[in-house]
Amino acid sequence: MKIAVYPGSFDPITFGHLDIIERSSSIFDRLIVTILENSSKKPLFSVEERKDMIIKTTSAFKNVEVDYFSGLLMDYMRQNNYHIIIKGLRMLSDFEYEFQMALMNKKLNDDVETLFMMTSSKYAYLSSSIVKEVASFGGDIDDLVPAYVASKLKSKLEGR
Repeated sequence: MKIAVYPGSFDPITFGHLDIIERSSSIFDRLIVTILENSSKKPLFSVEERKDMIIKTTSAFKNVEVDYFSGLLMDYMRQNNYHIIIKGLRMLSDFEYEFQMALMNKKLNDDVETLFMMTSSKYAYLSSSIVKEVASFGGDIDDLVPAYVASKLKSKLEGR
């Protein structure tokens, strides 16, 4: 069985993420979308909220599972006996950072391979940070995130 892990903060999940999930899930038998609990970042949504949004927006993909971890991705990979990481790339700047991370991950665990997937061109500009910024100023995010995520984001920002 071919299993891949798609890690990220997903704060919140966007159509760009869903593009990578859809395409990866068609290649692998199981795709584990795993949320990183990063203590150096201050996410807008809790891990539980992000997990809920990912589960709701990926329910059409029967081979997609959602998980979370904190600490090193390589520890998570080793503990679960996973060997393939999927990383989505939008721009050259993403590649530079992700290439560096892939080399470090390979040093930490030689049994793990990182596969890079280019995002569809229509999502090349899209990031969770941009979505949150646009939403915080009342901008239209309906074509950036699924409706369920847009409603959660609007509610969260109104409650601040």
